[in-house]
Amino acid sequence: MGKRRVPPWMGIAAVLLAAAWGSNQFTPMLLVYHRTLGLGTGTLEAMFGAYALGLIPGLLTAGSLADVHGRRPVVIAAAWFSTAATLSLVLAGHDVALLFLGRALAGIGSGAAFSAGTAWLREISRPPFGTASEHAVARRVAGAITAGFAVGPLLSGLLAQWAPAPRVLPYAPHLAAMALALVLVRRAPETLSERSAGALRRALPTVRSRRFRQSVAPMAPWVFAAPAIAFALLPSVVGAQHAVDGVALTATITMLCALAGVVVQPLARRLDVGATRSRAAQAGLLVTVVGLGLGAFTAHEHESWLLAPSAVVLGAAYGLCLVAGLVEVQRLADHQSLAGVTAIFYAVSYLGFAAPYLISTAAGSVSYPILLLIAAALALGTAALVTHEAVPRAA
Repeated sequence: MGKRRVPPWMGIAAVLLAAAWGSNQFTPMLLVYHRTLGLGTGTLEAMFGAYALGLIPGLLTAGSLADVHGRRPVVIAAAWFSTAATLSLVLAGHDVALLFLGRALAGIGSGAAFSAGTAWLREISRPPFGTASEHAVARRVAGAITAGFAVGPLLSGLLAQWAPAPRVLPYAPHLAAMALALVLVRRAPETLSERSAGALRRALPTVRSRRFRQSVAPMAPWVFAAPAIAFALLPSVVGAQHAVDGVALTATITMLCALAGVVVQPLARRLDVGATRSRAAQAGLLVTVVGLGLGAFTAHEHESWLLAPSAVVLGAAYGLCLVAGLVEVQRLADHQSLAGVTAIFYAVSYLGFAAPYLISTAAGSVSYPILLLIAAALALGTAALVTHEAVPRAA
């Protein structure tokens, strides 16, 4: 018997996983930099959010570049940006500016990978290259990204907690993972046959549609606001930085959050039973409300053990909302507008990464429990809006 070849879509999924790994490996390192560099909460949250400064331009330009130059060169370039980001973090030492640069480069790499890579993976999974359903494609994308979100911080956190050189060695596994992904992705064929410019312009009719404006866009920021609050805000609120194993604790919380997002994705497929409704989005937003309420209780009680259930619930909310959003994008977009619409969906989704910074900034005037309850009320209002839009209207 000959060797079983790795399916081409898995190489693209490997880049998505490694890019997500590179974006989230930084989370437990926040406590390391707090301890070793004496950085305050505001600086650390700004550094965490600097990722979005690179990610949103990366998302919005990669789709157009992928339509002009093809999916392959853009995804491979994204992989190298992600690698450069990690090298910047390795070389940073005490240079805070290099840490900010590394986060911004990670955003560019992730944005380009998520935008062009999602479109490439969909095309290579669907006829004439593959036979996967739209739901299967959405699960492949969400599964790869979420697995990277889980594995990256777990390994970096454990290494930072117990291995030598806690500001260098935690980044080594990502460099190895991306090197392997670059080898695998080169086997995937180019899927774009007609190259043209204007991916974002072609996406505008879809983005301006009522369904996108009133169902997809309002839900999108909660996709990443929920997990960002779980692993970038709550650990510092309850004082995890003062625990003996605080870095490992934060890494475990981040992994639990991402793992819950993976486990819940088959449920998202079963909930999303028709094109006229988005039950996965409704469920995801309601779970977000519950998670933020639990987060408010966690912030009030200052108990570290409550971080775990908060992370699981908010991670489940993330998984439901992510799959719901990707499925909706695939329903609304045609072949030519898919990359652009996907990029815009991710760009709006990643606005949620600003949630920890906004909440920590407002915490000088209002307590964390109250702020999290306000966030829960906003999520509930979003759920009501999405539910109203999902109700079929009479002709």
